[in-house]
Amino acid sequence: GMQPHLQALLSLYKLFSPELVTITLPGKTKTYFKNSEGPWKAALSAVRQRNQGASPLTQAVFLGTSQPLSRKRKWNSQLVIPASSTSNLEECRGKSCVDLYGVNETFPVEQLQTFPQLLQNIHRLEFPSQMGSVLTNPLLLHYMNCVKDESVHLRLYYWMGQMLQEECTWCVVDNTDEKAFKSFLANIYNAECFLQEGFSACEEFLYKTLPLWDGCCCRSEVLRLVTWIPLSSFSENKSYLFDPLAQLFFTSSLYFKCSVLESLKELLQNWLNCSMIHMDPESNS
Repeated sequence: GMQPHLQALLSLYKLFSPELVTITLPGKTKTYFKNSEGPWKAALSAVRQRNQGASPLTQAVFLGTSQPLSRKRKWNSQLVIPASSTSNLEECRGKSCVDLYGVNETFPVEQLQTFPQLLQNIHRLEFPSQMGSVLTNPLLLHYMNCVKDESVHLRLYYWMGQMLQEECTWCVVDNTDEKAFKSFLANIYNAECFLQEGFSACEEFLYKTLPLWDGCCCRSEVLRLVTWIPLSSFSENKSYLFDPLAQLFFTSSLYFKCSVLESLKELLQNWLNCSMIHMDPESNS
């Protein structure tokens, strides 16, 4: 029957192969399939506007999505640990704060200075409200590695995903501060090396933006982030990672080719190390 979703599918066939659809379709059909050329058209529009001068409107071309959030707040303003809200809470509730371990008070995270302090107060820590401060603080990264609190990881990944989308210099028209974005990517890479694992928000960012990447902007930082992509199925890696890199690989300089090969070699080493850690010790394979 002429159901709306079937009409949309037939109209799509008729657009690309008119000879296959002989029936007459209504002129107005609800759109069920997004245009696959949307990201490329948005990227070309961004380059055109950038070359023509500053645009009065900020247009996000992050996979053709909507307008980005306000760019008034900067990621680097959140790398300093703010004062904890614990003191304000204690003023309201007195000394009645009792956690699962029977401790009467929480430990202000801004007072955390040494590793022994972390060990003594690891169950009394309250994470800062600004998750960006975690990236440059080894003690808080140790905490993330030891305490498997899903809420902490979700908060960090959400914040990181938003910042990567808003600050990406080749996806946002009016963002020309490449130096600041390089520093941000370097901090993420250093945190991944510290934790010996990649961030899911960073993986998602790479998969979405590599098809739009020119191979020049933040080259070394992007290729270093590639080395910490988590191990997944080959079909996903081929479509989201290898295919976009291959297009740049065959049209770029020898230096770029060597850089890509080096990053893929480190990616393989990280995968092997990860598989060795999770391998069954009784297995001889």
